[in-house]
Amino acid sequence: MESFSDLGAILLMQGFNGLSVFSVLLLMALGLALIFGQMGVINMAHGEFLAVGAYTTYLFSELTQQYAPGLMPYYFFFAIVAAFVVTFALGWLAEWLMIRHLYRRPLDTLLATWGLSLVIQQALRSIFGPREVSPTLPDWLMGSVQPLEGVDIPINGLFVMSITLVLTCGLLLAMFRSTWGLHVRATVQNRTMSGAVGIDTKRVDRLTFALGCGIAGIAGAAFTTIGSTGPTSGSLYIVDTFLTVVFGGAASLLGTIASAFVIAQTQSVSEFFMTGSMAKVLTLSAVVVILMLRPRGLFSIKVRK
Repeated sequence: MESFSDLGAILLMQGFNGLSVFSVLLLMALGLALIFGQMGVINMAHGEFLAVGAYTTYLFSELTQQYAPGLMPYYFFFAIVAAFVVTFALGWLAEWLMIRHLYRRPLDTLLATWGLSLVIQQALRSIFGPREVSPTLPDWLMGSVQPLEGVDIPINGLFVMSITLVLTCGLLLAMFRSTWGLHVRATVQNRTMSGAVGIDTKRVDRLTFALGCGIAGIAGAAFTTIGSTGPTSGSLYIVDTFLTVVFGGAASLLGTIASAFVIAQTQSVSEFFMTGSMAKVLTLSAVVVILMLRPRGLFSIKVRK
């Protein structure tokens, strides 16, 4: 009985670890679902916006520690806002300078954003150096809670999950209960007709791209609570993020949420029984098989061509 109890506790903790991975993966995938699913832009630099958000948080940590140490318990909330603002502005600029000239040319957007990712990586390497860095987290983010005997849940994981929940609900409300969301859905359904009825589709595209990049910046701020940050940290997540969006259904936010949960939990629980590499192979194989049965993903939607 005791061995079964220990196994249950381990599986419960693995499940919670899967929720932590799910939270970061979902934050990344939500931004990419807007850019790729709603706009059809293959943004290979999406991971680098996560890195920019993470470095912004690190910079806030260093500046607060040096010039206003009394604000250390509160700086992280301002760092999250700053990470969003910086990556939103960077995404707005990238769309205006480059992406707006490449719509309906997916291969060109792939190559252009891949080049942008290399530029951002080198800029981060030149500014912050090649070594990985970590911000000094507030004391209230440290430690763990113990709901059951033998089960320790990190507080930083709970915090990341809270951010993810708030942001996901906010994005769903914005998509289905706001004028901007109505314009986005109309543009996806029929761009020509949306322009004919007075919707500024170019402004919708720019705002949507910038918002997707801003969400990636928030994911970067959340990422700093569970891992260190380097110039190439974002590129480690880009494949899993694209996989999540495609698996859920490219234009479905609900599908993105479901696929992020399935992928994170499958990988986390299977890592208990096998190596990390084999767990990733198992997860990828399962996703490929399901996509063979449902090529449009779990939650595909009908759009006008």
